Amino acid sequence: MAICALLTEALSVFLYREWGLTEVDIRWEFPFQDYGDTATPLAFHLAKRLRQSPVAIAERLACEVQKCRGVERCDVAGAGYVNVWFTSSFLIEELGVVHQVCSPLPLHCDRAPVIIDYSSPNIAKPLGIHHILSTIIGQTLGNLYVHAGYPVVRWNYIGDWGTQYGKLAVAYERWGGRRLPESFTLDELLALYVRFHEEAERDVSLESSAQEAFKKLESGDPKLRLIWEAFVAITKHANDQVYQRLRVHFDVGLGESAYEGKIGSILDEGKRKGVFREGERGALIIDFFQENLPTAVVLKSDGSTVYFTRDLALMRDRIDRWHPSAILHVVDSAQSLYFQQLFATARQLQWEVPHLEHVVFGRMRFADVEMSTRKGTILKLEHVLDEAVDRAGSVIDQHRDTIQTDDRNALAEMMGTGALVYGILSQNRKMDIIFDWDRFLSFDGNSAPYFQYTYARARSVLRKAGGEGAIANVASLTPTERSLVVQLLQFPSVLQESRDDRMPHKLCQYLYQLCQAYNAFYNVDPILTATSSVRDMRLFFTSCTASVLRTGAGLLTLQVPDRM
Repeated sequence: MAICALLTEALSVFLYREWGLTEVDIRWEFPFQDYGDTATPLAFHLAKRLRQSPVAIAERLACEVQKCRGVERCDVAGAGYVNVWFTSSFLIEELGVVHQVCSPLPLHCDRAPVIIDYSSPNIAKPLGIHHILSTIIGQTLGNLYVHAGYPVVRWNYIGDWGTQYGKLAVAYERWGGRRLPESFTLDELLALYVRFHEEAERDVSLESSAQEAFKKLESGDPKLRLIWEAFVAITKHANDQVYQRLRVHFDVGLGESAYEGKIGSILDEGKRKGVFREGERGALIIDFFQENLPTAVVLKSDGSTVYFTRDLALMRDRIDRWHPSAILHVVDSAQSLYFQQLFATARQLQWEVPHLEHVVFGRMRFADVEMSTRKGTILKLEHVLDEAVDRAGSVIDQHRDTIQTDDRNALAEMMGTGALVYGILSQNRKMDIIFDWDRFLSFDGNSAPYFQYTYARARSVLRKAGGEGAIANVASLTPTERSLVVQLLQFPSVLQESRDDRMPHKLCQYLYQLCQAYNAFYNVDPILTATSSVRDMRLFFTSCTASVLRTGAGLLTLQVPDRM
């Protein structure tokens, strides 16, 4: 909350002056209205440190806060909470900050970029529903950083190298029917890959043929290179169409293959520094005794490269070329050990690394029994998007008396994709993500349709009024007005917290609460029929609400309709 910055600054000065305390984490909460516009539990956190009771500390804090500009009153509640109420005029005055925050900050070119690595599908396989987790979490984090003025490099690190392409090459040669490689669809490439594994169960020699084919590909075999390039192009073209529907884009699309020629220097450095050692049958490995992690292979015994070593080459290149302040890997929880080993290897090599972080997310679980039982098959993201749009269309048809639109299909696409994306982003990424059609498409809860409907309602009010309203001086605010204004003023801090914690669900939760506050205000306080100054002020509240919802939607990759 922007206005809490004033209180934080005052308390920071007071804590240093009275007790010599510095760098104290002062947190503000937003309780029910009866307990203030904001509150802090700071006294509880200081009690042990200062060897005083929380109530005694809270009373001194409250006296200091009471002196701040805009504070109407400050009370001590319970065992040591400090509750704060602001004057109505001060709250309204501060709303101008909200409109400013809705516009992205200029790019700070003097800042080192943040690299965000997300999506990262494998070539020759369609995007599955599980890919949506990394894809939209990563895109949203990138949007949050860009909005705050940070240089960002959005990176789709494609899995376009490895023994699996030897398998695909063998499958193409044996069952491709002499067709040109570029004539295949992505589904046909997947069918070839699946057939390879089926045939390999009966003919074990196929695995060694695949390994040999990949070694030839690594060595630059011209025929295999042409086949591989065609399959990469087919996959990228198909994936791009899905990314466009999700409003996802990347700045860099370099995959594993781009680092095949950069691994030698990494291996030489590791051996020279005594970090890599020879393992069984001549393989090259690294131990993690200090970190208490299992050993990792950096080069196979047959001389083939591995994903781990290519990732080291990728990290080295990113550091040398981009000089980032941070590298964020948006990857599921199953890879936690892998990233611990990767980051530990960089430390053992004594590299000067930026902030490295594995932005972890849980697995997807399905409330729909039919979807959850499709084990062993790829549930294509494209098909799930189509189903989401179909279901949204049915919802529109069922609510024809309340939903207004000039383009049903466009609205269905907006609602369907939005419901899917928001339904996932609104959940804590560190937990398993529950896929639930009924909840995603509901108009009554924390969902995209409710969010989109509230935005359309606000835009409808502004169209009927023929203006955006203006700030007005009023003696007091009604309870629903006050609740809405206080909610709006939390937007700047929510953006920062969602970005710094890498938690998109915090932004979703805030937007849901804003929708609730606006709808309560809309249903209780007349807007268009109010007296002149009050009408202007309530229109301004409506305009602020619409701006925040539109900005939040963009950050979450959603679209919002002007009519619904």
